[in-house]
Amino acid sequence: MTERIEINPLVMLGKPVIRGTRIPVELLLRKLAEGAAIEDLLDAYPRLTPEDVRAALAYAADTIAHEAVLTPVSE
Repeated sequence: MTERIEINPLVMLGKPVIRGTRIPVELLLRKLAEGAAIEDLLDAYPRLTPEDVRAALAYAADTIAHEAVLTPVSE
């Protein structure tokens, strides 16, 4: 995944992007959530590969997996 996703403060304000592009991981995730197929993304972004899309999904899953959830304790 780190081969395909990069975080660089000089690119898209440091948001995670597909390496060598300015395509944010967030954009791909939103498009997929809206119902876009991987083929739609590949058509819209010719430099994108299916592996890039899978890396974006893996990045999101890993990010959520390491997220701490705080719940209020009732007395």
